[in-house]
Formats: sequence, structure tokens, C-alpha cells
Amino acid sequence: MTAAKQPQSVRKALIAKLHKALKGQYRPVVANTGRSMLEQVLFACCLENAQHDVAEKAFARLLESYFDLNEIRVTTVAELAETLQGLPDPASAALALRRVLQGVFESTYSFSLEHAKKHSIAHGIKTLEHIHGIPPFVVQHVVATALGSHLVPLDLGALSGLYLAGVIAREEYDAGKVAGLERLIAKKVVLEFNSLLHQFGAEVVSSLHGANVRKILQAVSPESLKERFPKRGEPLPAPIPPPPATGKEGRRAAEAAQTAAEEHRPAGPQAAARPAGKTPLPPPGAGPKRAADGTQKPGGKTGPKPFVVKPNVGKPITIKPQLALPASEHKPEPKPVPKPSAGKAAKKPEAAGKPVPSKKAPPPAASKPVSDAKHKAKPPAKAVGKSHSVQLAKRKPR
Repeated sequence: MTAAKQPQSVRKALIAKLHKALKGQYRPVVANTGRSMLEQVLFACCLENAQHDVAEKAFARLLESYFDLNEIRVTTVAELAETLQGLPDPASAALALRRVLQGVFESTYSFSLEHAKKHSIAHGIKTLEHIHGIPPFVVQHVVATALGSHLVPLDLGALSGLYLAGVIAREEYDAGKVAGLERLIAKKVVLEFNSLLHQFGAEVVSSLHGANVRKILQAVSPESLKERFPKRGEPLPAPIPPPPATGKEGRRAAEAAQTAAEEHRPAGPQAAARPAGKTPLPPPGAGPKRAADGTQKPGGKTGPKPFVVKPNVGKPITIKPQLALPASEHKPEPKPVPKPSAGKAAKKPEAAGKPVPSKKAPPPAASKPVSDAKHKAKPPAKAVGKSHSVQLAKRKPR
């Protein structure tokens, strides 16, 4: 009998056994809520599938190695992974860190998430879930610790521990979601259980065939240990995500995911390619007509010509030769008038006693008769400053 078919009372008894066995092996760690909201999100990226002390060292080394959060945002994933050495999966943690910082910066143009805890818990959950690329475990851990929600964060290690203990079924393990798990745990002990379960899950990921893991599973459910625990040297089967839903619900989910990805698509050289559904498509019937086997039908349309970007090459400048003018249009150039020299100044007509001809004004041209139309009296300008009623009063009645 699988755990999914078991009643809630049996599952609650298994969780109580698991809690008791975990308390005998680990000590609960109190979460540091003194950090800012964004720092808690970044620390949760390092904490996924890792022990608490390892995540603390990696996060402290990250803050010491870089000047500020903006430098972490623009650093490559490979360089961040080198800084986060010691975590179970440094590359995944580095990618989550970079995506979170990029999403927060694009949404608020700053590095702050304090507005996520100023309102209700539902508002905080919605704010965190809208960050592009944030892992589900990070949202659950921050909501459970910083916002004080009654929630059980589940990463791959925690899901593996619950599956091996017989608490959840394979379908829930593959889907990565366990509905109603927090209802089986009292609110006053949920933080303690979360810390103990996370430590157990981190040990399952790091040393699956260790003595502590086998001891805890033997105390909780010996039957599940025999059925689900892999043989020595073999890893635990990875979760297989369920196929996407079909029909209207599947299309709506795909459209919603595509819209969310487009809204949070980063700009710049790190931007991903646009989804196929968002690119403009040619009108129907514009492409070539093809047969069922893919070959083009004879006589069918060849489709629109591909758009080719031509290089911006300047055309050579051509100077046309000036045409020769006809002889009738040639005008003789005026001859230069010689200026009188200083020696010839004494031979002026005044010195010789001859009268100097006075320069007469040219005779006035014959005045042309001007038409009377040009000399008609212009109508008098309208009185300026008189109101419209005064002008109307002066008009004669018909």
C-alpha cells in the first residue's frame, strides 16, 4: 500500500515517528531573520540541498568576494560557482542567485524586497513568486522563516527523505508537491520539524547509503526501506516530471507560462531568445505550397522573398562634364580700365584750363500710362476699437 492511498491518520503517525527519529540525530537550527529580505532570499539559494553551516560559509564568502550585489548580478555563472565551492550543486545555486538579482533589479531598479513583508502573507508570496527564475524551495523557505507562514519547505533532499520514509507516494515525489503536508504538523513545532527535515534531506543527497540515513528510515518504516531504498552503489531515481496537461487547461497553462517568461525576459546581451509564439508570422497562404511528403507542388507559390540586409556602401560620386555654350551666348569680357599714374596727374583738364564737362543725369524715361485700376481708391480700413454692436447699428435696415 502506497502512502498516497493511506488515510491521513496513518500519514500523520509516520510523520510523528520521523520527527522523533530526527530529533535523536540532529539539532534544530534557528533561522537568522536579522538579514534583509533580499539577503534571506539569496541565502536560501545557497541553502537548497545543503547543510546549514556549509551554506553560511558559502554565503559569507560570496559577500566578501564581491563589492556589492550589482557586481554579483553582472558576474558570470561560472565565476559565481567557483566562489560557491562546497555546496552540493554550485552551478545551480549560482544560476539561482544571478536570476534572482536580475529579476529584482528589473522589477524595482534597486536591490530591495522589503515591500514583500509590509502587507499580508499572501502579498509576500505573490511578490516572491513573480521573481523570474526563483526556485520554489527559496519561496517556501523565506515564507516559512521571514514571513512566519505555516509551511514546510521541500527541496530535492526533503522530498527524497519523505519518499524513502513512506510518507509520500511516487507521484508526489515526481511532481515535487505534497498537498496538505503542513496540516499534519502542529504550528508550534513546524519550524523545528522544517530544520530537522532539511538536515536529513541534505544528508540523503550527500551520503545516501550512510549509517544515519538507514538508521532513521529503519525507525520510521522498515517496509518502505526494503521496497524503496536503492541497492548499495545505486543512486535514488531522479523525479520524473508529469507530462503537461492537454486540452484547454494545458493550453491555458502554456500560455500563462509563456506570458510570464516574456514579461520577465531580461534585456541586453544575456536575454534569452523570444518564444516562437511571440514572433510575427507570415499571413496564411503566403508560404510555398507543399505536398504531404514535404516537397513543393509544381506551379505552386514560391512564397515571399527573404529579406536581405544590404551593406551600407556609399555610391561613387560622378561629376558630369560641363557642356560647351553656343557662340551666340558668349559675352565679351569687359576690358580693364587703366588707372592714372602719379606722373600723369598734372595733365588733368583743370590744369590745362579746359572746362570739365559736368556729369548730367540720364534723361528720365518716358513715363508709361498707368492703368486706372491700380490707382483706384482703396476701401477705407475698418474702424479699430468699435464693437460689433455699433457696426450693426450703423447698417440701414432693408
